[in-house]
Amino acid sequence: MSADTDSDPDVMGLDHTTVTGWGRTAPTAAWVVRPRTYEEAAAAVRDCGARGGIPRGLGRAYGDAAQNAGGSVLDMTALDRVHAIDADGGTVLCDAGVSLHRLMEVLLPLGWFVPVTPGTRYVTVGGAIGADIHGKNHHVSGSFARHVLALELLTADGEIRTVIPGTPLFDATAGGMGLTGVILTATIRLQPVQTSLMSVDTERATDLDDLMARLAATDHRYRYSVAWIDLLARGAATGRAVLTRGDHAPLDALPARLRRDPLAFRTPRLPAAPAILPEGLLSRTTVGLFNELWYRKAPRARTGRLQRISGFFHPLDGVPHWNRVYGRGGFVQYQFVVGHGREDALRRIVRRISERRCPSFLAVLKRFGESDPGWLSFPVPGWTLALDIPAGLPGLGSFLDELDEEVAAAGGRVYLAKDARLRPELLAAMYPRLDDFRELRARLDPRGVFVSDLARRLSL
Repeated sequence: MSADTDSDPDVMGLDHTTVTGWGRTAPTAAWVVRPRTYEEAAAAVRDCGARGGIPRGLGRAYGDAAQNAGGSVLDMTALDRVHAIDADGGTVLCDAGVSLHRLMEVLLPLGWFVPVTPGTRYVTVGGAIGADIHGKNHHVSGSFARHVLALELLTADGEIRTVIPGTPLFDATAGGMGLTGVILTATIRLQPVQTSLMSVDTERATDLDDLMARLAATDHRYRYSVAWIDLLARGAATGRAVLTRGDHAPLDALPARLRRDPLAFRTPRLPAAPAILPEGLLSRTTVGLFNELWYRKAPRARTGRLQRISGFFHPLDGVPHWNRVYGRGGFVQYQFVVGHGREDALRRIVRRISERRCPSFLAVLKRFGESDPGWLSFPVPGWTLALDIPAGLPGLGSFLDELDEEVAAAGGRVYLAKDARLRPELLAAMYPRLDDFRELRARLDPRGVFVSDLARRLSL
């Protein structure tokens, strides 16, 4: 692609710019292409050059999964049409560039909700499939791709293929981080709801064992479940947490004033985080104070509180650019899973993080249900912990390397959609279908058209 293309108003948008993940670490420069039609997407794939290309949605992958140093990045957000809604059967056909936020706006008034949502609604459908995202309901509903009935995939040879569940190409694409092709459309099965409010139960857990016991004993009663965990607490309080669980509120649970418009979707927003914040704002002292206040203000036990969908699922979406609070150096989000029966590994890791005094105020623990079919899908039955850590913390790289080894030794894995620094030699132990993925990719894309910084780093 030549730089002259950028000046032609009749040609898809093209910029040479710096691209980074949501964690704002390891930025690299690439040609960012913005196709407006499927034909333009196909042209972008044909013309992406020796360094290849990678599709990108709204940029919420934390690490380098949607970056491509020296190559092309296909910004798919202009392909954002909702083509058809089956309001009786509960399905939607939409472009891959449609955000979950947009789907909620369109579907909630009709009594339907997305089947799986992560901690932000500002992800695209294509990104949700490519990362095979999970949410607070994995123990009940699995990950996003489990609810995809079909998708259209633009492959490296320029063909558009209809891909259905149960086929190798579907299983490679679900969780395949955009490396099998560009998802153009998807048909998704939806979740019926009566209202746009959640009925929420909250309780405190005194330590990690108390938290795991509560989750294991009662998770089956709830569709959604998540625990905020204090990773700075030590001693007898190690792993203390606030456990929040809930389900979509039925109509008869609403007071009269809310029944007049029970499916209204409201998303309050707070002022954006400043572009420049003082370094060291998230120190052990400030995060420790925040964690103490957050734990103490939580009710010991409260049931049936009504909460907006946006507040229950996506509280940070109310603060635009919240990722800036970590300063110029950005942050690493570290998420891993270990299976049932490997709780001792989880205890050791939590204890090590606590003793290391990692200043993390966004740390959550969840239970996963059955594994999903994607060869590189992250969830396996067990326990998953995610935490944000300022990237500039001294010795962080070597510390996380040690945690990676402990996770791998326990038969666990880290989440590729959030990874920014995993060593490639651990990948095969974490993802047993890795060779299948590589072999299919080699057949489907022998010229290496689809590539990313993540793929190069991990030899995917």
